[in-house]
Amino acid sequence: MIRDEADAALAQAEFFDICDEQQRRLLAFAGDRRHFEPDAVIYQDGDTPQGAYVLISGTLKAKPAGKGANKPYAISEPGSVVSAMALILDKPRQVTFTAVTDCDMLFVPRQAFLKLVQQSPDLAQRAVERIERDLGSYLGAIEPIGRRMRANET
Repeated sequence: MIRDEADAALAQAEFFDICDEQQRRLLAFAGDRRHFEPDAVIYQDGDTPQGAYVLISGTLKAKPAGKGANKPYAISEPGSVVSAMALILDKPRQVTFTAVTDCDMLFVPRQAFLKLVQQSPDLAQRAVERIERDLGSYLGAIEPIGRRMRANET
């Protein structure tokens, strides 16, 4: 039953649509369902996460760090993936994620995801395409800000 819930959470998570049903089941088996009380910190700015979380229920607050960081924002959509890039990159996060309400989440370890990627060239290619698309969207969103900053410098 718990594994079925984990598989359903992964099926709902947009990032994991790159996985076929068998791959999602393997990740669900490797995953760990976790509960967070209100005000619990999921990731702290500067931490290096060992994987990603999929929100099953509840509301999170994301607070970006650093000078000029964006305002905090809420995440409450079931299937939202927290730190998808942590599935691939072993780098510190520049954001703090905190539970606003009771939250149930599925933790997907980086090692399990990377093992699947190594075993499946098709999954590896889909992961690369997803990352390229997501980075392209991000860079496209910040491009106008860069133009304004350059215009203000002159």
